[in-house]
This record gives sequence, C-alpha cells and structure tokens, in this order.
Amino acid sequence: MQNPNQPKFKKFYVEWWNIKKSTIYGGIALILLLFGLAGGSWYAYRNNWFAQQEITEAPADAGKLISFEGDVRIIRAETRETILITKLTYVLAGDTIQTQNDGRATIQMIDGSTLQIRPNSTVVIRDSSSIFGGKNVRVALDQGQLNVKTQDQTESTENIVEVMESENRLQAQTDASFNTNPKNNGGEIRISRGSVETSVGGNKTIIKENEFASVNNGKIASREKLLGSPKLSSPENSAQTNAGSNGAILTFRWQTPESNSPLKYYLQISKSPYFSPETLLFERDSVRSTNYTIGEIPPGTFYWRVRAAADSGQASDWSEPWKFVAVKYNGNQPIPASDWKSESVGGSVYRISGITQPGATVRAQGRETFVKGDGSFALQISSSLAQTVVEIGDDTGNKSSYTLNLRTGTAIRQ
Repeated sequence: MQNPNQPKFKKFYVEWWNIKKSTIYGGIALILLLFGLAGGSWYAYRNNWFAQQEITEAPADAGKLISFEGDVRIIRAETRETILITKLTYVLAGDTIQTQNDGRATIQMIDGSTLQIRPNSTVVIRDSSSIFGGKNVRVALDQGQLNVKTQDQTESTENIVEVMESENRLQAQTDASFNTNPKNNGGEIRISRGSVETSVGGNKTIIKENEFASVNNGKIASREKLLGSPKLSSPENSAQTNAGSNGAILTFRWQTPESNSPLKYYLQISKSPYFSPETLLFERDSVRSTNYTIGEIPPGTFYWRVRAAADSGQASDWSEPWKFVAVKYNGNQPIPASDWKSESVGGSVYRISGITQPGATVRAQGRETFVKGDGSFALQISSSLAQTVVEIGDDTGNKSSYTLNLRTGTAIRQ
C-alpha cells in the first residue's frame, strides 16, 4: 500500500526520467553522427574529393601536367587525336604538347624534373621510362622555348633535351633554357644553374653555370657569358596614368644588365601579357639608351617588357612583364555580365567563364584576361575558398564587381 504521506508526483517523475534518459542518449548519438557526416562531407567537398581528376589515372612512366593556362593541346601518339586541355592530365612517350599565343604548361617528369613550356612552342616527349631502377627522360623542342629544372639524380638517370642539331644532357640541380631561333634555323642554350653536356655532330662539351651557347650548322657557333635580363624601373608595375584627350605620354626606363660589351635593347608594349603579334601596340629594336618616351598611348591596360642584345648576337631572355593602365575617365557605369560558369580543373584550380562587354578586362585572384569580340571570356584561377571576387573594367573607368560561387557558378554583383 502506498504511503499516504509520500508525494504522488515522485513516482511519475522517476518513470519519466527513465524513459527520457535513454531517449536523450540516443538523440545525442544521432546528432553527433549527423555532425560527423556533415563535417566529413564538407571536408571532402572542400578538398575536391568528389571532383574528377584525370591525372590520378595516369599510366606507369607518364609525366604529369601539373599546371596550364590558355590554349594548350596534346597530340596523343597512340591515336593521333588532338586534345584541347581543360583538366590536369598526363603525357606519355610519343605525345606532342603544343601551346598557342596565350598558352603555357608545366609538366613534372618521372625523374622529378619539371618542364615549363612557353607560348607558341611545340615539345615532343621522346622517352619517359624506368629501366633497372634508372629513369630515362628525353624531350625534343621543335619550336619556341622550353625551361627545364632538374633535382637530385642517380647515375642511372638520363635527362636529355634535343634542340635543333644538339643533344643536351642535364646534370643534377640544373636550370636551363632552350630556344629555337627561326631567323637562322638554329638553337640557343642558357644555363642559369648547374651544367649541361652538349653533343653536336659527335663533339661533346660542357656548358656551365651562367653560360650561353648557340647552335647552328651542326656546331656550337658561339659561347660566352650569359647575358641577364634588364630590370624594369618605370612606370612601376600596375601604375595608372591619365590618358587625357590626346593619350598618355610615358617614359619607359630600365636598368642595364652586367655585360662586357655595348648593348642594345628591344622594347615591346602589348595589350596582352602574352605579347602575341596581334596584340602589340608598340615595338622598337636597337634602342641604345636605357629609356624611351612614347606619346599618344590610348586608354587601356597594357604590358611592357625589354630584352637586351650584345653585339656578339646573344640576346637575353625577356624581362618579366609589367602592367600599366592609361585611363580616360568618361563615366562610372556598371558593366553587366551573364552566363557565368565555374569548372573545377583539379585541386584548387578553377576555370571561370561568362559573357560581358567586348574589350573589357576581367580580373580574379591576381589573374586577368581580355574579353573577346563576341563578349566571351575564360580565366583560370587558383583558390582554396568556395567563392572569389571577379572584377570587370573597361578603358573609360566603367567597372563592376561580382562575387562568384566556385562550386555552383552563380554570381552576384556587389
């Protein structure tokens, strides 16, 4: 019999607690599970675990295309199919890599070396194989410019670059640049670090650090101290100037590289950072001083660069291009944009595209491109975030800024 002095609600309180206690534990476990799944999904999505990455399916002894921009194509040796590169991929022995005016590509080979293929270049992968613990890499530069960097190598490793009539075996820890010279159908070799064993017509020689050599008519035509690139001074990188009613007047200045002989300079100004022929605004060779003044520069965004040439015929590499903007302010109207798309190329690399005002400039993550005559543009960027800011501007000061979601391709104007 129940004690009449005992509170009646206590029994019901205990029974309620026994029921709810198990329910609470189960609910907590369910919540933790959901949080774990959500967190794991977010991490995987953030790190592109769900993105298709063709490079992970590379065959044995394949080189890996680790970065690219602009128009880059691969001609597969097995099928002779020409592929326009839109994702990170691989290259095999026999494949041909071609870059157009705006194209660049970086390939990591099986021996740890990297190939940097410049615009308007053609490179053939002659060999990429592992035999008895050694690694053989052989490439041929048919056209343009190729920069090669090697790391530590074993004695059984061979890294050879063919350029015109020469075979160049790169030693360990070497930075070398190879060029074809269409003017004399010859080749050029520049060694900024390490050394290269060059064989021409059966004769071998060692080209050492800070040396330049040219190859022509089956022999080394010249060999001398490497001529460095000029250092740009002004206008400073990303400088702005007022175009005025008759255009801007600018004096371009640079510093002379170290040389034991008189130098002349070649100055180029372009609408594109790739300096393709159709985008050149101005070019002048045989400039003997380290400054040059140009007037009537129209409104726009431009790039300039300089290279030096010695009387011996050796020419330096181009300086790194600098940008300047000539602005004629006529208004500040927003620039519309539509048809936004964002495609994951692999890792944190994205290719964004859309439609906007022809002739405008599109910038994002420190990269920029010019809008084509039909209003289309495409830009490859690198971002670890889920969104990025895209800026669109023209020569008269009109501009717009958009926040683009890299996952969905949706954009909102700020």
